[in-house]
Amino acid sequence: MFQFIDNGSVTSVQGIQAAGINCGIKKSKKDLALIYSDVPCEAAGTFTLNKVVAAPLVLSKNIIQQKKKVKAILVNSGNANACTGAEGYENALKSQSYCAEKLNVKSSEVIVSSTGVIGQQLPMEKFLKGIDTIPSMLSTCDGVDAAEAIMTTDKKKKSYAVKVQLSKGEITIGGICKGSGMIMPNMATMLAFLATDAFIEHDLLQHLIKEAVNNSFNKISVDGDTSTNDMVILLASGLSDIKINPNDQDYKIFSSALLAICQEMAKSIASDGEGATKLITISVNNARTKHDADAIARAMVNSPLFKTAMNGNDANWGRILSAAGNSGANFVPEKVSIKFDELSILQPNFKFAFCEEEARKILSKDNVTISLDLDEGQESSTWWTCDFSEEYVKINANYRT
Repeated sequence: MFQFIDNGSVTSVQGIQAAGINCGIKKSKKDLALIYSDVPCEAAGTFTLNKVVAAPLVLSKNIIQQKKKVKAILVNSGNANACTGAEGYENALKSQSYCAEKLNVKSSEVIVSSTGVIGQQLPMEKFLKGIDTIPSMLSTCDGVDAAEAIMTTDKKKKSYAVKVQLSKGEITIGGICKGSGMIMPNMATMLAFLATDAFIEHDLLQHLIKEAVNNSFNKISVDGDTSTNDMVILLASGLSDIKINPNDQDYKIFSSALLAICQEMAKSIASDGEGATKLITISVNNARTKHDADAIARAMVNSPLFKTAMNGNDANWGRILSAAGNSGANFVPEKVSIKFDELSILQPNFKFAFCEEEARKILSKDNVTISLDLDEGQESSTWWTCDFSEEYVKINANYRT
């Protein structure tokens, strides 16, 4: 019913243009992105739960909560504009209104977002000059440039799109995202901007993105820290003239496609974790409740002991079981089974007899699945994380230098 587009991006959606340039916040790398819609869009979003929030997030969250139509998303990297007080808030307002003026739209039609170092004021002269330039660079081919411009410590550009076949025709969902460190469930140092040409009313759009985020971006962790700037925004232009209605088959198909692209984006963030060498899928099965399954998976993706063992390709199942035991979940340790991919590592009653070399070979891959069977019920949960390496410490020890 849906298919990923090779080299797809937010600009794979009809009516969406984008650009990414360097405006001087960073020395040479791209640091300013603009996403623009030909028509006003319904807009929905989710935001960080951190009590410390950046100035642009306050403005953008207000737009979503007031159900305003949106035509543009302006994003800078290299500076978070967080913990910058009244001056930082005024700078966010100024960048929003200045961009709106250049695009000939209302200020309330411009979502603003920042990512980068906390506690520093934006270099407004450079920033505004960038806003002067970037509208002329907009193109239906530059979604990947926009994806590059929102990167901080990311090593990979993250850009995706899917074609979705519905009963009345075809629609597209496309998006870009960034994230590499300060990643934890309930949003993290990650930004994601998606668009679709389907027609979806605001409240339904908000429900759709919230459900998709809960089962994608809220199920990843790199280091257990949440940030001040995180947001996921979904725009719906309606240019396809295909309306998504609740409780029909097209709704189910669209919801599945949206979840699929969000999960691919989320996994791309986890696999690109600072210093990461592998993507680790945590699959907790046959739990008594969904809460128990999520609690165990969350404990594992946030366990430094488990993640350092994964970096060393060490089949130390004791760290896995210990993390599960620390999670607060209701289960009987003696009933637990553990697998690395399809290799049995631990059987009930703490029985283990596996080939260390085979286990190490599996763990040395760049994509590994760790499965736990609790033998308690029928609930399950899947989360994603990465390993912890020495490189993670080096990156964050020198983040501002």
